[in-house]
Formats: sequence, C-alpha cells, structure tokens
Amino acid sequence: MSMAEAEAVSPVPPSASRAAGRRHRRGSGMLWYVIRRVAAMPLLLLGVVTLTFLITRLIPASPLTSILGPRALSDPAAVAAAKEHWGLNGPLIEQYWRYLQNLLHGDLGVSFVTKNNVATDLNVRLPATLELMTAAIIVAAIGGIGIGVVVATRQNKPADHIGRLFALVGSSTPVFWSGLVLLLLFSTRWHIFPGPGRLDSRSFPPPHYTGFFVIDSLLAGNFSQCWEAIRHLMLPAFVLGWGVMGTVSRIVRASMLDVLNQDYIRTARAKGVRERTVLLKHALRNALLPALTIIGFSVAYLITGAVLVEQIFSWPGIGSYAVTAAESLDFPAIMGVTIVGGAAFLIASLVTDLAYAFADPQIRLS
Repeated sequence: MSMAEAEAVSPVPPSASRAAGRRHRRGSGMLWYVIRRVAAMPLLLLGVVTLTFLITRLIPASPLTSILGPRALSDPAAVAAAKEHWGLNGPLIEQYWRYLQNLLHGDLGVSFVTKNNVATDLNVRLPATLELMTAAIIVAAIGGIGIGVVVATRQNKPADHIGRLFALVGSSTPVFWSGLVLLLLFSTRWHIFPGPGRLDSRSFPPPHYTGFFVIDSLLAGNFSQCWEAIRHLMLPAFVLGWGVMGTVSRIVRASMLDVLNQDYIRTARAKGVRERTVLLKHALRNALLPALTIIGFSVAYLITGAVLVEQIFSWPGIGSYAVTAAESLDFPAIMGVTIVGGAAFLIASLVTDLAYAFADPQIRLS
C-alpha cells in the first residue's frame, strides 16, 4: 500500500473527532436557542401591547380634547361621531380585539394628530432614531472600552482618576441637562459643532436609500454633505452615549484589573510576549464579556434617552414623535412607538446573548 493510500484510510484522530462533535452540538444548540427566542417574541410583544393598551384606555384624560377641541366637546353629536370614526366607542374588550385584528394585518391605526397612518409616520422617523442610536452605541462601546483599558493599565495614576471622574459624571448626569449644557457650550458659544437638526437649515436631504443621512449622502457621492451629517450627529450621539460609556468604562476597568492579576497573564509576560499583545489578545478578550451585556441591554436606556435628546437637538425621530403623542393622548401613535421600542429591546437582548456565547465558547445557550 502506498503512503497516499495509507493516509487516505487512516482513521481520524479522536481529539479532532471530539472537537468536531462539540462544534456540531454547539451549532445545533445555538440554532434551537435562536428559534425558541424568536418564537417567544410575539408572545412577549403581545404582553407589551396589552399592558400599554390598558394603560392608555384607563387613564382619566380623553384624547377627544385634542381631536375635537374644547368647543366641540360640548356637542354630543360631534363627540359620538368622533368616537365612531376613531374607534373609541364600544366596550374595552371590543376595542382591544379590533386593535389586535388590525395589528395582525400590519395596520397600526391612524394618528389623531398627523392624520397619517402610524406605520407611515414611524417609517419616516425611525431611520433618524436608528442612526442616532447606532452612533451612540459606537461612541459608548469604543469610548468605554478604550477608557477602561487605559485607566486599568494606569491604576491610581492621574489618568485613572480623570477617567473614573469622566465615567462618573457621564453615568450620573441626566441627558437633558448634559445635552443643554454641551449644546450651549460647543454649539452656541464656541461654534465647534453645528446647531440642532440632522443637517443645516439651508441643506436638502440626500436621496433616500436607507434613511441614514450619513450613508445616503455617501452613496450619493456628496462627501461634503456626508461630513455635514457626521458633524450634526457627533454631539447628540455623544450626549446619548455618554452614560453608557461611563458604565462600560467602569466595568471594563474592574474586569481588566481582575484579569491582569491572573496567572496566565503573568506567564505570558514572563515568556516575553509584547505588552500590547498581552493586553489586547489575552486580557481584553476576557474582560469584554461583562461589557457586552451592558452594551446590549443599554438599548432600553438609549430608547428612553433618545426621547429627550431628540427634543433638545430637534432631531426628527420617534422620540420627538412619542413626546407629541403623549402630550395629545394620541393612542395609536403611543401604541406604535411602544411596539417598536419593545421589538428593539427583544432583538437587542437576543443579539447580546449570541454575542456573549460567541465571545466565550464555554457558555451554553439553553
């Protein structure tokens, strides 16, 4: 038998076979985990929809004030016609069942204020909020991880104290206060960043591809408008992500200090491995696991914070839409914003769990 034939019939090493089996079981287990989580999402959203529907219908105030106005409220015929037109008549359970039927067909209702379909309003405003939240997550992740690594490697030095103070201020300052102060300083007084809005008042929006002005202007080849959109995005994204950045930096610092005292780190240094490799490849990889959880579950904070940031910076997203809906008791708009926010949180939770499992192969999803 030739050497090639011998190699062809030689058995697979047991270690390789076991490793392949573990990878197969891990892949199938993760697939079933994703299927179960995705299957449970409609039930969780149903709970969110039901609770929000009951709250909006049981509050003592009536949306007819914003629909008809104070004068028409004294006309019983006008009130009855408005209730019939907007589906506010009939028992509560009947209104709830009618809303669920429409929701299953993709109908979120018509806004009391804009008189447009809520799905249309959200489709117009959602890209602005997603662009802001994406930029805020990038700022929080890069800034928080970078600051955490720097202060951990300079423990009890001036850089450590400054970094911890910066993190403490960011995580404890309300976004409405920090937004107003930074807008006053960096935009009004020092003119470092432009004023509110996604673009300058004299600029026209780029062609619509994704709804993200930075990406759309880049795809259109308008690089000057792309830079303009980035400059308008920098300050509100920093304000929104500062709190998460502070929390992430403190978590990374604590994890890095714990990891840097482990035996395998001392062994790597004793072998002459470069310090940068020790920090980035060995220490940071293990220290990132708690930070992934914080970044993933910060989506709920970013959604609520976006409401205030969008008001301060005149950002035309679903945050400002939610404020207008709450002020006018616009039930369909409130329900639409709640559904979008609940779905975003559930998706972010699933992505966080998957990222955690990929980062640490020892974790089993069940």
